[in-house]
Amino acid sequence: MTELMIKKISEGRQYRTVVEVRALVEETDSRKIVEGYATTFNEPYELFRDGNFTFLEQVDPAAFDSADMSDVIMQYDHEGRVFARQSNGTLDLSVDDHGLKIRADLGGTEIGRQLYEEIKGGYTDKMSFGFTVAEDRQEEIRNHDTNEVTVLRTITSIGKLYDVSAVSLPANNATEISARSWGDGVIARLTEERRKAEERERKMKILEIMLSL
Repeated sequence: MTELMIKKISEGRQYRTVVEVRALVEETDSRKIVEGYATTFNEPYELFRDGNFTFLEQVDPAAFDSADMSDVIMQYDHEGRVFARQSNGTLDLSVDDHGLKIRADLGGTEIGRQLYEEIKGGYTDKMSFGFTVAEDRQEEIRNHDTNEVTVLRTITSIGKLYDVSAVSLPANNATEISARSWGDGVIARLTEERRKAEERERKMKILEIMLSL
């Protein structure tokens, strides 16, 4: 991962890799069309596990209603050259009931045509997107017998969509790091809540013992 990507993550940009991209056959040789979904709606996916904590995430169907999606670009692994972009008409984004759909023409450059062939051959078949979160909500499910906690984060509003990207691995480093940058704060809060609860329980037991004397 480059220093530029690390800087972007530190500034609040997040990355997710959850869905597939596929190639379409077009009638003209000059057009090399791929399409897929940058994300889907109301389909929880696991971000990561950390000890007794499990983190799930999903995107609300209204998350893109107020998002800034001006001149989004398509890249490979979120780095390097631009393969398609909205401003020149080679990248189209649309929201439907399933998710955020992308359709890109990769026929304009030699490297774009190479990426098309990789996608067509099934060598590259996952997509990721870079974005910021404007609003979210969290639900917690606790198993008191095992002390396990599952946190479901629902992204209710995307602030800005920066790019969509074909990626070489189902879960890349940028996805893991940006997810943990959020999750570590949740872990710290849950750990502190558990510590306070255990402290209250300890004090109650002491009080019960004193009252029984």
